[in-house]
Amino acid sequence: MYDGVPWVTDSVKQGLPIIVVTVNYRVGGFGFMPGKEILADGSSNLGLLDQRLGLQWIADNIEAFGGDPTKVTIWGESAGAISVFDHMIMYDGNNTYKGEPLFRGAIMNSGSAIPADPVDCAKGQVVYDTVVAAAGCSSAVDTLDCLRAVDYETFLNASNSVPGLLSYTSVSLSYLPRPDGTVLTDSPEVLGQEGKFARVPVIIGDQEDEGTLFALFQSNITTTDELVDYLLTVFFHDANQTLIEDFVSLYADISTDGSPFRTGLFNNWYPEFKRLAAILGDLTFTLTRRATLEIATSVAPDLPVWSYLSSYDYGTPIMGTFHGSDILQVFFGILPNYASASFRAYYISFVNNLDPNVGNNYSNWPQWSEKKQLLNMYPLYSQLIIDNFRSDVVDFLLPNIASFHI
Repeated sequence: MYDGVPWVTDSVKQGLPIIVVTVNYRVGGFGFMPGKEILADGSSNLGLLDQRLGLQWIADNIEAFGGDPTKVTIWGESAGAISVFDHMIMYDGNNTYKGEPLFRGAIMNSGSAIPADPVDCAKGQVVYDTVVAAAGCSSAVDTLDCLRAVDYETFLNASNSVPGLLSYTSVSLSYLPRPDGTVLTDSPEVLGQEGKFARVPVIIGDQEDEGTLFALFQSNITTTDELVDYLLTVFFHDANQTLIEDFVSLYADISTDGSPFRTGLFNNWYPEFKRLAAILGDLTFTLTRRATLEIATSVAPDLPVWSYLSSYDYGTPIMGTFHGSDILQVFFGILPNYASASFRAYYISFVNNLDPNVGNNYSNWPQWSEKKQLLNMYPLYSQLIIDNFRSDVVDFLLPNIASFHI
């Protein structure tokens, strides 16, 4: 699905050749089934372990393809970016294999630390029990053995019987990496605060309107009270109503606080669309990114980090610069414009030199820790902006983050 040939071709042209390796891994119920039965069996976070096995394969074999196992950069988008951060904190930050680091740099497009309750949390157990019932295993003495015995189609359909990403429950995911005491010893933000992460240079950024895609399916939400109730019942079971009301109040004016941002009163598809889109985008991606950077750089002030905000789809009705648009613009480079060319040059330079500025002629991209600046990307140019938008939300989230686990 992700053809790396254009990237390799560009890297050769730039005199900074790279090798692209894509790693398949189990997703959904196959890779991230929750539940107390899964925890007891030691079968949690299998998707992450698949990825880690892929990195170990690279360490063992990439030299046969002309690669250098000491110069691996891991890169992911969305769930892939969340996985990248998870690899930085897996086993309390131990990213070594046979005594050597599995990677020396990390790139995260639209994703970072996702605060999460444990594998055996109440929400996770509901997912497991629903899948068991859908697979016809409820009466089994050992429901996990029963799931393993059913045929592929039965398990696939059963695992898909719980809410999916593009649905009413949106990014309140059924399947995601969850703390299990071994692979992930605690919630990602806690491990970050405790300094239990691999200290590698990082590029991390977001699309300006991450949440619009995930707010398309809740048009029945027409009032602020209904929005608060939605967040309480679907997302944050550990939060109280007053906390969520206070949080939602930070997005009082959709002309300034609604996504797609910077579009005034326009694009409000249903009464609470822009407010919900802003909240979902900020909590899952954009402001979680800043909170992650605040935590990581407070623990490791010298950590080299570059951050960006992409606005190259500004003006797209309803959607703005939506989640996943970087797959088209950056990875596939469908539009051969400045945004595509410069991002490729920055990334290829980073893979080679652990610095996006070394080896290309594009404008200097300063480290985030210097002045907390973002590279703000448009189709034909880029600019530097201060990473301080919606700072009241970040100030609210950081001390209350334990109440925003999913």
